[in-house]
Amino acid sequence: MATTPNTTGKKVNVLVYSGEGTTVESVRHCLYTLRRLLAAHYAVIPVTPDMLIKEPWTLTCALLVIPGGADLGYARSLNGAGNRKIDQFVRRGGAYLGFCAGGYYGSKHCEFEVGDKTMQVIGDRELGFYPGTCRGCAFRGFVYHSEAGARAPELTVSKEALSTGVVPTSFRSYYNGGGVFVDAPSFADRGVEVLASYADRLNVNPGSGAAAVVYCPVGDGAAILTGPHPEFAAVNLDPKAGGPEYAEVIEALAADDKARTDFLKACLLKLGLQVAQDTTHVPSLSSLHFSSLSSSDAEQVLKSLEELVGDQEFLKDEHDTFKIDKSGAYNMGTLAESLPESKDSLSEAAQTEGIVDYQSILKRLMIHDDVPSSKLTPYFNHHAFYTHLRHYQSRSKEGASQFGSNLLYGEVVTSTNTILEKNAKLLRTLPNGTTATATTQVAGRGRGSNVWVSPPGALIFSTVVRHPMEKMQSAPVVLIQYLSALAVVQGVRSYDEGYGAMPVKLKWPNDVYALDPDQPEHKKQYTKICGILVNSQYSSNEYTSVVGIGLNATNASPTTSLTALASRFVGRKAAPITLEKLLARILTVFEELYTRFLRTGFDRTFEEMYYDAWLHTNQIVTLEAEGGTRARIKGVTRDYGLLLAEELSWDDRPTGRLWQLQSDSNSFDFMRGLVKRKIN
Repeated sequence: MATTPNTTGKKVNVLVYSGEGTTVESVRHCLYTLRRLLAAHYAVIPVTPDMLIKEPWTLTCALLVIPGGADLGYARSLNGAGNRKIDQFVRRGGAYLGFCAGGYYGSKHCEFEVGDKTMQVIGDRELGFYPGTCRGCAFRGFVYHSEAGARAPELTVSKEALSTGVVPTSFRSYYNGGGVFVDAPSFADRGVEVLASYADRLNVNPGSGAAAVVYCPVGDGAAILTGPHPEFAAVNLDPKAGGPEYAEVIEALAADDKARTDFLKACLLKLGLQVAQDTTHVPSLSSLHFSSLSSSDAEQVLKSLEELVGDQEFLKDEHDTFKIDKSGAYNMGTLAESLPESKDSLSEAAQTEGIVDYQSILKRLMIHDDVPSSKLTPYFNHHAFYTHLRHYQSRSKEGASQFGSNLLYGEVVTSTNTILEKNAKLLRTLPNGTTATATTQVAGRGRGSNVWVSPPGALIFSTVVRHPMEKMQSAPVVLIQYLSALAVVQGVRSYDEGYGAMPVKLKWPNDVYALDPDQPEHKKQYTKICGILVNSQYSSNEYTSVVGIGLNATNASPTTSLTALASRFVGRKAAPITLEKLLARILTVFEELYTRFLRTGFDRTFEEMYYDAWLHTNQIVTLEAEGGTRARIKGVTRDYGLLLAEELSWDDRPTGRLWQLQSDSNSFDFMRGLVKRKIN
């Protein structure tokens, strides 16, 4: 039997429930605040009930967050299988954070507006992390979907229970319908600690104490439940959403914002998370710079854009609106007019604190007739990139000349994939192989609903691949995801002298994992360093695929980086990783693979290359959808890249039955979430 490599990875995800029962605002506040505190170490992403029930999220999750809303909706979605999985996650060392409705939901018993026939909710809850009752509303006046009952009660902090970090004595927190944890001090013998108490008079009987926030040990893990909303920042609240009293509530919250943030940091530290020393500020969007190896390409793109714009000043596309500017010979204005990256009037809306609607912000797109100077793009050296690209293209056996030859760069963008894929008018003007890259993404996209702020030092790019319709039979477009993943592995291994020793591998279908350099060699633990997202659309007798790739290049968080790998496995003489050189190398390898693919299809040579790079040869897995059937991985099909698995009997002997498996589009892990299709 083959040894199965450990691909569980590190606890790098903070998951925020966004299903039935939640309010849009509560989820947004959670994502905003937690990303500011945790983005340096974790991906803070929303998850659906279906994902919590069906996906193996517990393997990489550090914290599960249940935000505000109405907890009956949570029960309808998660009772049974979902709650069993959550309970098991926490008891095995995980962490749960429940805000307001999430606090009710995490208690053994819920009492809400008892006696009010229109709103009354009474009942036991399955999780029962807090062993008593959460009773509300703690204060009068609550109205669903309204700020009428919102207030800013003072919370007295139990500083002895929060000994890590800077802890305030008291602060005012946003409140709207939350409860009090009844008789919380009486559960001290079960390890329950009161982290904060209401200082104001309550509308319901709190029993002993007036616990607003409690800490509950659960097996090897723990839960923190709150009645108020310490995750709500005043900057994200609209004074016009309520009367004069509501504006005063926001003023009180704003005055205590630092204390609120410090309290939340201390709570996260108590749950065992790594918290940023300084609160992360989501940066403002910057200008986009389009340049080409060939000035004629840039001129043609500019001409096409001008035809689209016509007499209008802006290009209003399906997702974003762009202001088209010309530089160099295209524009005889002063250089100063093209420099104000940090003072760009188009980005003023993004300069303000708070939740930003990035889609509504005008994007400035500058078309260059020459290579942008380092003064314009100080975090990306265009001259170095094009020099490396020319070098690798000159060595290409397949005559690579397109991928990367047209480059769209932004220091801070929403998402390279979104800019290309969601803006059809812009996409139609861009040549095959055009690549968008960025230093920072503030709304990077992953599978399903995954969204996160990318860490500095990651290589982030998306490439346009125009796939001819006549090649669909011999070279199916679905296999482009395999080529792109293989391009990353081969690009890293051929980056420079000695890099062939880099232990990077493919995880089916298109993730890239690396041997964790911080683990002893005998453990052989692999961790994810690269994710790939491919979206394709058909138009004008061709499929246009946008291939998005995010690779940990020099950033050690949240898992590990190529720099760390090179230091251990290549040695002191290893050439340093630079994003410009790495991007040029991966793009030329990608184009070489794709050019060969068009000519030969996914032939046996491609199979051999793919298997040489992947983790799974003869790996034994469990097919959960088939009641725990065991199977041995044999390979992938050459037509659609489905995983080929051979069913095993109880003694691991083949039964003769074969399965073709396709990954769920939201799959977190290779070992689970597989969908079978019997073929004989």
